[in-house]
Amino acid sequence: MAITGSSTEDELGSTTEGSLNNRGNNIGGWRSARLIIGVEMAERFAYFGISSNLIMYLTGPLGESTATAAANVNAWIGTVSFMPLLGGFIADSFLGRFRTIVIASSLYILGLGLLSFSAMTPSNNKDSTNQFQVTFFFCSLYLVAIGLGGYKPCIKVFGADQFDGNDLRERKAKSSFFNWMFFGNCTSILTTRLVSAYIQENLSWSIGFGITSVSMLLALSLFLLGTTSYRFSTERGGKKNPFSRISRVFMEALKNRRQPDFDDMADANETLLLQAHQSSKQFRFLDKAAVSCEMAEIEEAKAVLRLIPIWTSCVVYAIVYAQAPTFFTKQGATMNRSISPGLLVPAATLQSFINIAIGVFIPIYDRLLVPFARSITQNPSGITMLQRIGTGIFLSNLAIVIAALVETKRLQTARDDELMLMSVLWLVPQYVIYGVADVFTMVGLQEFFYDQVPCELRSVGMALNLSIYGAGNILSSIMVSVIDKITSQSGQTSWFDNDLNKAHLDYFYWLLACFSFIGFASYMWFAKAYVYNRPNTF
Repeated sequence: MAITGSSTEDELGSTTEGSLNNRGNNIGGWRSARLIIGVEMAERFAYFGISSNLIMYLTGPLGESTATAAANVNAWIGTVSFMPLLGGFIADSFLGRFRTIVIASSLYILGLGLLSFSAMTPSNNKDSTNQFQVTFFFCSLYLVAIGLGGYKPCIKVFGADQFDGNDLRERKAKSSFFNWMFFGNCTSILTTRLVSAYIQENLSWSIGFGITSVSMLLALSLFLLGTTSYRFSTERGGKKNPFSRISRVFMEALKNRRQPDFDDMADANETLLLQAHQSSKQFRFLDKAAVSCEMAEIEEAKAVLRLIPIWTSCVVYAIVYAQAPTFFTKQGATMNRSISPGLLVPAATLQSFINIAIGVFIPIYDRLLVPFARSITQNPSGITMLQRIGTGIFLSNLAIVIAALVETKRLQTARDDELMLMSVLWLVPQYVIYGVADVFTMVGLQEFFYDQVPCELRSVGMALNLSIYGAGNILSSIMVSVIDKITSQSGQTSWFDNDLNKAHLDYFYWLLACFSFIGFASYMWFAKAYVYNRPNTF
């Protein structure tokens, strides 16, 4: 078996060539993958139990303004999404995925526990006597981000590595694994948005946060339970660190940049350089390293560079995605959420419609659309990964346009009659379309960055995927801060005024819609020119 991924040879004891468990038996497959899905479900319950309602905690007990809270939420989520780059590097270079998951999960649990403790005493950041609690809360929050940085890039890759990418049947199963893991995650996220948000807003924020730490403790316990059944990769063997190999290619290319082109080189090197040149018309400057580096090393470097345009063109999608846990939630808080006298639906619970849409659509996609498309295209995944991603980006564009139209209607209703509140059900279409878009783009990006990076860099590949959302959240945070400052000058009302009936979220949504269509056009351009890294990839 040749399941790819990185791990040290002694990660859990001696292993033989290929992908084996620590006792030298081929196990893996769905037996181990199902357990990994359960682990991920428990972790997603914990994470979204915090992130989904974080803006309400910041604007409530911590007393922050809407704009400041939104910027802080985006900054934290951005950090959560960028930290996996460090975690993936550590996993692929030193610790291996299994050890990284265990250590990072322990830090994650500690951060969640401290977060619950910090919420025991209500704080107000305008009161200097409570500044310690505020600082303690944010320190705990960013400790969670550090734990997530090691956990997130490894868990999905570790699960996917339970399947043999060189076996057609297991390759199909691997594609389904990403779909069903996403389905399981959405079921868990739906549950936490219904349960945790209600407990936090109606019973106790500390108890609500405490439940998430228990859930993450369960995740780590489940992961350790499956130790003897996991398939571990021994692909690297005695080869150099993959980062060292790729860095060497770049260094050699720069060092030899002034040397003659391959037509003028000695015959001994001419054939090698010609092969490197013909293998990819992109990034030809790396061919200068062909004299000193192996062909496989040059192709690894090119494979990494080819990901950059796709990564860049997907960032706008991530900016739009960042609005669901911030302004969409605050938007819902201003609408009629009553389901019975005295009972209001928490605004964060509205995000559950994203998960409902995903839960309904994934079985349709995996069991109906994929087999139908497969019969036409002969692609094991039905459609190519880039086609899948592009479809989701287009749908996200549609969702933000609908959000802008609904917000325009809400503002008009509020200004015509201050006592008249639009039903919160008006927000359902934008949430549902977001959910369907995620089935295409979010899962497609996971599979793409898993499949298209060199085998030993798959933790980093997953981290690159997550960093798209990090960049989107950081840019969203910057945009909100800048726009808030500009639009509130000279006594004007900010687009993000605390009273959303006086604000202009609709303008912000229309601005995002314009950026989204530009991003979609650039994505289509780069996707059309992209050359897949592996011959067995359609």
